[in-house]
Amino acid sequence: MGRHVPAVTRALDILELCLDGDGVLTAPEVVRGLGLPRTTVHELLTTLVARSYLVTVPGRPGHYRLGVRAFQLGSRYAEQLDLAQEGQEVARRVAETCGETVHVAVLDGLDVIYVAKADSTHAVRMVSAAGRRLPAHCTAVGKALLASLAPAELDALLASAGPLPAMTAGSITDPAALRAALGEIAASGVASEERESNPDVGCLAAPVKDGRGRVVAALSISVPMIRLSDERRTELRALAVQGATDLSARLGFRGAQ
Repeated sequence: MGRHVPAVTRALDILELCLDGDGVLTAPEVVRGLGLPRTTVHELLTTLVARSYLVTVPGRPGHYRLGVRAFQLGSRYAEQLDLAQEGQEVARRVAETCGETVHVAVLDGLDVIYVAKADSTHAVRMVSAAGRRLPAHCTAVGKALLASLAPAELDALLASAGPLPAMTAGSITDPAALRAALGEIAASGVASEERESNPDVGCLAAPVKDGRGRVVAALSISVPMIRLSDERRTELRALAVQGATDLSARLGFRGAQ
């Protein structure tokens, strides 16, 4: 492995300081934060400004923020992201940790479409496939996505959909009951369903956000009810949240889920 170039490392360290706080920094803050000599810091700042990676803040002499070059690089990175590919990798890792089936899905109207899946290692597992479409209100992953919608958007979808179909006797078919459930999910950040899409399966799911903080997908862990004890439910809940957090980070999201 090649040697790291100190000057490049220091320049990148300065850029990464802009990820904290309000994104504005000064030379003294860089000196304190990185422990570099003032002369070195000024030379690096001057170079980064000259290359448009940093710009001075209008009306605030000596203050710097990220420039257009940083935006262009970030935009190019975002263009190359593939939700299905990134979701498959995260789903695989979560499945390896818990041994259960993991899905990543997106919302399409009042349906969910599974874009990635990693199978359980157990003999008793959920039978599903990437590309499958299901009613969102019957699934944990779908309810996590519906809970992220603005009330007006949700109302419009429900008004145009007609009666909510049932997949099992446990499916929610009353719009008022669904709204109440979605309100609880929005408050907790985690969705769950037991026997609502399959009489033998329970799921836990959490929303996935992109670089702009928008919910663009959700990650769920599905498990046969015979393995879903209270202790296991708590464990899988945490794993679903962590998996969604990891996928959000891969999509460029920075912040709390």
